[in-house]
Amino acid sequence: QVRLVESGGGLVQSGESLRLSCTASESIFGSSIAGWYRRPPGKEREWVASLFTTGDTGYTDAVKGRLTISKDNAKNTVDLQRNSLKPEDTALSYCNTVPVFRAWGQGTQVTVAS
Repeated sequence: QVRLVESGGGLVQSGESLRLSCTASESIFGSSIAGWYRRPPGKEREWVASLFTTGDTGYTDAVKGRLTISKDNAKNTVDLQRNSLKPEDTALSYCNTVPVFRAWGQGTQVTVAS
């Protein structure tokens, strides 16, 4: 199966930034919608951002304006630049694809101090 590995998370202060990265074990992002999801403590996993093969993007209203999704098909990576982080952004972040969902990776923890 395709393996997804997320990285780049960490502990930051409010207002700081992080660049999350997702690496796939196979070439999958060139022909699929790439996306980022997050699971806040005690809550369900939710969609955060998508990058279509056309280059168009979509973001959830909760974080719109404070992040940018990008990818490198040759490197099989999808990144998520997180800016102006808030304590409410604290969550375990994951990447995946659509329409074929892969097995979830371990996720990378984003913790924003309050």
